[in-house]
Amino acid sequence: MVDMDAAIGYVVAHGDPVERARLSWLRAGAHPPEAVLQRMESGQTEAGGWPAAGDGSVPSIDATCFRLAELDDLGGLQGPPVEKALAWLASVQREDGTWQEDESLADVAPVWAVPGDPEATFYQTAVAGFWLTVADVEEHPHHEAPPRYAKELGAAARFVVSQLRSDNTWPSFLAAGWHAAGLLHEQQFFYESARVQLVLGDRLGDMSPADLAGMAAALRRVNLGDDWLLRSARKRLAETQRTDGGWDSDEGPIFDVNTTLTAIRACR
Repeated sequence: MVDMDAAIGYVVAHGDPVERARLSWLRAGAHPPEAVLQRMESGQTEAGGWPAAGDGSVPSIDATCFRLAELDDLGGLQGPPVEKALAWLASVQREDGTWQEDESLADVAPVWAVPGDPEATFYQTAVAGFWLTVADVEEHPHHEAPPRYAKELGAAARFVVSQLRSDNTWPSFLAAGWHAAGLLHEQQFFYESARVQLVLGDRLGDMSPADLAGMAAALRRVNLGDDWLLRSARKRLAETQRTDGGWDSDEGPIFDVNTTLTAIRACR
């Protein structure tokens, strides 16, 4: 089993104020101080998204989805800044149901966000569709009302389905898989979502701790029914936890606290 006390202790010892506020919400549902929320929401562009860099002016799909994930750890996807960000995401979806970064970001975009690149397009579409999905689940957990962004989500899901290969894999990065699985399931593409989950299950042994945490946290956020994949991911997280309670990030030690918080979200 994951040593949750050790994981909590690691974040307390090494986290900054925002990360410790995220921990308080994950542990006890404690609302963050207003200063923390203001810090998280700062830099939001007038259009509604967040820029890739602190001094940027062009909103980024990748940066906006990352910020939504952080805000989700601080009390859910609610409030004017979140609504503005979700509306912006919906507004920049392309006619074919996909999302791509603005062309002006091409020189600074990471490989998973390069505008015009097919792998990046699939990834961006899966992730943007996933966070619009999570926002709907947050507002209507029992599907008591149609999704606010039903048109956008339907188009995104149909694009993802059209890209799945005969062996159930997808033409993009590993992380696109679990975001796509959540999007497809909530759009009632149950068979296609299950196909993606089978591939993810086969890849568990090769996943890094950061990927395990990211996948398990995403699977928890939407109800996929049978949680065999979530249980398996949690078991692997227990096996990869360090003796100091943390987990390794794929981006270096400076992001280990974030990975540990994601693991806590996955296992709490």
